[in-house]
Amino acid sequence: MSSPDPQVRAARNRSTPPAARGPVVAVTGAASGIGALLTERLVATDEVKQVVAIDERRGDCAEAQWHILDVRDPAIAEKLRGADVVVHLALDLDLETDPAARTAYNVRGTQTVLTAAAAAGIHRVVLCTSAMVYGALPDNELPLSEDAELRATAEATGVGDLLEIERLARRAPRAHPGLNVTVVRPAVLVGGTDTALTRYFESPRLLVVAGSRPAWQFCHVEDLCSALEYAVLEKVDGELAVGCDGWLEQEEVEELSGIRRMELPSAVALGAAARLHRIGLTPSPAGDLAYTMYPWVVSGSRLHDAGWRPQWTNEDVLAELLEEVSGRHTVAGRRLGRKDATAAGAAGATVALLGAAAVVRRARKARRRI
Repeated sequence: MSSPDPQVRAARNRSTPPAARGPVVAVTGAASGIGALLTERLVATDEVKQVVAIDERRGDCAEAQWHILDVRDPAIAEKLRGADVVVHLALDLDLETDPAARTAYNVRGTQTVLTAAAAAGIHRVVLCTSAMVYGALPDNELPLSEDAELRATAEATGVGDLLEIERLARRAPRAHPGLNVTVVRPAVLVGGTDTALTRYFESPRLLVVAGSRPAWQFCHVEDLCSALEYAVLEKVDGELAVGCDGWLEQEEVEELSGIRRMELPSAVALGAAARLHRIGLTPSPAGDLAYTMYPWVVSGSRLHDAGWRPQWTNEDVLAELLEEVSGRHTVAGRRLGRKDATAAGAAGATVALLGAAAVVRRARKARRRI
């Protein structure tokens, strides 16, 4: 659980090339996911002097200096002393997590990290939310600029937490003069992730709401990490949107994936999604559906102006996503075992669930009229 022996660290420092005179960077959530990938990336570059890794368990990166604690613990301020930049990636966006517990962890953790960073004399904090904070709306521009209004609501999974984190980011420089906060907002994140939007591609049919105008833009975790590194090294700051260049229309997604659509009227799809979530049949609230209906594509112009370019295309990321989810079976956002999916007939089960919810709704309306 402890950091490597001081003599070992000293030996490493002596062997470090003279160019390694950059910032000391602390990464929260460093043991897994994006945090682990970023930690490995930062220890490998000569532009970073040292990486301080913080998590509730020790990760695999031996070159980082590890501190084991919960990010909500005020003691984190002491662990951050000496760092120049903090990248806060300790977020819980798991679909299966209790929403109240998830919000308590995400919001309190971000508050604590921002306050601790200021107390430790750190000049820059990098936060990661999502382009979902812009909202998925029929009148969204294609693409959205970073300065576009954040019009999302708290109706989709985790988006309420992300909006609160955005508010904390805006308030922090006023509460702590001298503290710079950069917020990175990725598009649909792919690469070892599990979200309502990646599960959309685990269904036997792609649900399309009649009259909607989907536009799909992805972000590979490797591109997200390179964008975070740009922010760490102060090559760019402010609110940053990150994703593949351009977007895919729904018809292109269907052609590339080979998955056929199942089109439903808006009232049926939204009503059924709300009903299924309310009775516990699906982890995804109806608000998640909007992000498959309307565009929320981002331009990423600030990163582009700073010289950053994505290494992945939308087509390549979609292909990787389809490979990742191969063999998984999801009905209305709920994972099924292979036996269950085969027995039920996944496509038929989806239609049945949606139809049942619609029938229940119509029956209740009929009873109210009597």
